[in-house]
Formats: sequence, structure tokens, C-alpha cells
Amino acid sequence: MRPRDLPEPRADWALFLDFDGSIVDIAPTPDSVVVPETLPPLLLALRETLGGAVAIVTGRPIAQIDFHLGAAVPAVAGLHGLERRRADGAIVAPPPNDDLRRIRAPLEAFAAAHPGILLEDKRYSLALHYRLAPSLEHACRGVVDSALEDGAEGWEILEGKMVFEIKPRGFAKGAAIEAFLSEPPFVGRIPVFCGDDITDEDGFAAVNAQGGVSVRVGGRSATRAAVRVDTVADLLDWLARVAGSARPSA
Repeated sequence: MRPRDLPEPRADWALFLDFDGSIVDIAPTPDSVVVPETLPPLLLALRETLGGAVAIVTGRPIAQIDFHLGAAVPAVAGLHGLERRRADGAIVAPPPNDDLRRIRAPLEAFAAAHPGILLEDKRYSLALHYRLAPSLEHACRGVVDSALEDGAEGWEILEGKMVFEIKPRGFAKGAAIEAFLSEPPFVGRIPVFCGDDITDEDGFAAVNAQGGVSVRVGGRSATRAAVRVDTVADLLDWLARVAGSARPSA
């Protein structure tokens, strides 16, 4: 689907954007992502057009989003909603769980023994990336399953694009979007969520339930998203239309 086939912009939208694979292309490792110079100005323009109602909803920590985007978007839900910074700057996050140290040990050993495997410690969760060693997918799944076998009822495995993430249960992008929608400047607006991965399906469902717009970037698998675009560039083209066509709400 081309950007011009997407819904016409509305001034009463609340825009929620995934990061990797949605507004930036996926990189071989999390640290090697390239953010186009045009992206922060586009996000600032979207905030101006939509009365500030723009948020990033991502699996990355908030600190990484700030590193890549600066102050372009104050409202960020990080780690699939585990931590959330409201538009007013207040941080909502649980205390770190000591169980994560025990779970980390076998994953560290596995990553050290297998070149191409990257263990990303996000403080509240652990992500085992195998993008540089795709043949080890099943082995990665096995070590992640094993790490949760004993006394880890409060944890779950979230499977994404070439990554298995261990995170606390009860947190998801859909819930983060719903929380934003109860607060200024998002309250009373029509939600729009753009994502690219199975980890975004919960967000699509939450937005659909509220009569919003759900957009998936790329992929050919079944999705709850109502519409789909082929590439990150396609989505950015449409977002430029949104920034340039809508007008701030009264």
C-alpha cells in the first residue's frame, strides 16, 4: 500500500509511533541504527500539527530514544510500556526486579559462547538478539525457555524480529497507549498507531477497539492492523502529509 492510499489526516488524531522498523530502518544491532536527519524535525512538526499529541511507543528504553531523537518527542513509552514518560515529563515505572540477575546468567554464558548472539540488558528486561546468527534461532529459544523454568512465574517471553525478550508480565504497548489516551494532550483524540512487528499487534488491537487507525509497516504475515505500507520510507512520506495537511485543533 502506498502512502497516498492511507487515511486522510485529521487534526484530532493522537499519534503513537513504534521506533525500530517503523520510523527508522532496522539495523544489524540496536546500537548501529541510523536516524535520518529529517526525522526529529518531522516529529516536531507532527507535534505542532497535532497539539502535542505524539508519543513514541517502543521496546527500547526511554534513554535510548532520547539519545537518538533528542527532545523531539517528550512522551515516550519504553520497554513495551514497562517505563513511560508522560507529556508533562513525569516518569511512571516499576522498581527493578532482582530476579533478572538470576535469569541473566545463562543468557550471558550463551551469548559469550556463540559469536553473533547479542544480549541486551534493558534494566527491566533482557533481549537476546540473533540477527547476526539466524541459524541459532532455535538454540536461542531453548536457552530463553530454560532460563524461565524455575521460579519465574512473573516473567514472559516476547518474540520479535530476530529477538527473544524476557520481560515482566502485565505490560504491553496497548496498555501504554490506553494510559496516554487518559492524559493531556492525548485525551479525547482518535488514536493512530504505527508499528512493524508482532510486538505491536497488541497496540493495533487497542487502537482498533477505540475506533482509531492502525498501520503496519512491512511484512506479509497476518496482522490486526487495518492498513499496511511496504517500507519505513513509505510511512515517513505519509507522516509528512499528516504534518503538512492537518491543522492544530482549536
